[in-house]
Amino acid sequence: MSKVNIVDAPEGFEGSGFFATSLDKIIGLARSNSLWPLPFATSCCGIEFMATMGSHYDISRFGSERPSFSPRQADVLLVMGTIAKKMAPVVKQVYLQMSEPRWVMAVGACASSGGIFDTYSVLQGIDRVIPVDVYVPGCPPRPEQIIDGLMQIQELAKNESLRRRNTAEYKALLDSYKVL
Repeated sequence: MSKVNIVDAPEGFEGSGFFATSLDKIIGLARSNSLWPLPFATSCCGIEFMATMGSHYDISRFGSERPSFSPRQADVLLVMGTIAKKMAPVVKQVYLQMSEPRWVMAVGACASSGGIFDTYSVLQGIDRVIPVDVYVPGCPPRPEQIIDGLMQIQELAKNESLRRRNTAEYKALLDSYKVL
């Protein structure tokens, strides 16, 4: 007999035939279960992401079965693999073309810290050019780790305020990256 976990409803008031909660909680619930990832894959971590999209790991269970290859239609940027310094402006441009709310996941050691490539031509972590929300370690990371990172992004999306971009903390973060 399989065990089924029932997700708790958001906090609110309920009665016979009605349920009322805050708009933030409903929008957060919808956002967290309909993330559209934009895979920015440059090397072996991209292959692991392809395995995550396959039927064995089935990323569609999390509402992310539609990878978007246009930044204007995506809300999660998955940077996977080695990013050369010449590629940094492209990554930043892709990030800027995404609409709010947007989240970034650095997948693998190369995207997180440059990996084993401590050279003049490799960017030592994408957090030098764009803000990163979730880091997924590994070289390359297993599909389970990528799914765990996606679940962390879901939690961020679920609990985030609708006015995130207007907060002083967020503006200071974007200013530190010289992002609009």
